[in-house]
Amino acid sequence: MVYCAEYDDAWLTDIRLILGGIMFLLGMAINIHSDDILRNLRKPGEINYKIPRGGMFEYVSGANFLGEIIEWFGYALATWSLPALSFAFFTLCSVGPRAYHHHRYYLEKFEDYPKSRKALIPFVF
Repeated sequence: MVYCAEYDDAWLTDIRLILGGIMFLLGMAINIHSDDILRNLRKPGEINYKIPRGGMFEYVSGANFLGEIIEWFGYALATWSLPALSFAFFTLCSVGPRAYHHHRYYLEKFEDYPKSRKALIPFVF
């Protein structure tokens, strides 16, 4: 029932581990920065919605979701395991639609919402 991968010493220099680690850290940085932007959108006592700005929010409505997806696909690449890939895929399936619905909400709620901003993938979707 438990899957445990075994890696030899050569894995420490394998391109999959290196690129996966970089992707994981990049995704984590995007996720943390985006969450910080979202936490600081409103001052205490404010209840109005605001347009997130800065960081990856300049390109996508779901910057925090993008960061999380990059993070877990990086982990899947670094571990080169089916369970990690499955987790990354289900993360995409879970937060991808949320990003789309947030994007659609922002477009309906704010007349001045940036039209060039995409839902989840910069310049694409």
